[in-house]
Amino acid sequence: MTAPDTDSLRAPAGTARPQAWRTQAPVVAVVAAGGALGATARYALALWWPVQPGGFPWVTFWTNVVGCAVIGVFMVIITEVWAAHRLVRPFFGTGVLGGFTTFSTYAVDIQKLVDHGHPRTGLAYLAATLIAALTAVWLFAAATRRVLKWRQS
Repeated sequence: MTAPDTDSLRAPAGTARPQAWRTQAPVVAVVAAGGALGATARYALALWWPVQPGGFPWVTFWTNVVGCAVIGVFMVIITEVWAAHRLVRPFFGTGVLGGFTTFSTYAVDIQKLVDHGHPRTGLAYLAATLIAALTAVWLFAAATRRVLKWRQS
C-alpha cells in the first residue's frame, strides 16, 4: 500500500497561509487586548483583597462567579438579540472574560490549600466554585432571556 499523494491536496505555494493569517490576525489581536484588560482587572482585585494563608480564596471565587454570570448575559445578548461585529465575541467573551476568570488560579489555590494542610477548605472551594459558577451562568442567561421577553411584550 502506498501513501496518498499529499502534494496534490496542498494549496498553491504562498496562498493558504497568508490568507488565513490575514483573517485570523484581527481575532488574535482583539483576544490579546481583551485578555490583557481582563487579567489586569483580576490582578488588581487580587492585590486589593489578598488571601490569608489557609483561608478561602474569596477573590478568585467571586471573580469566577461574576465572570460566569457576565458570560451568561453576554452570550444570550450576542447570540439571540444582537448581530454583533465578528470581533466582539473574541474580544469580550474570549479575551476580557477569559482573562478575568481564571481556572489556573483556581487549580493552584486548591493545590496550595491541600499542600498546606487545609484539604477541607480546598474541597469546599473546589465544589463551591463549580456549583456557583455553573449556577451563575445558567441563572443569568435565564434571567436575561426573561427580561428580554418581558421587554418585548
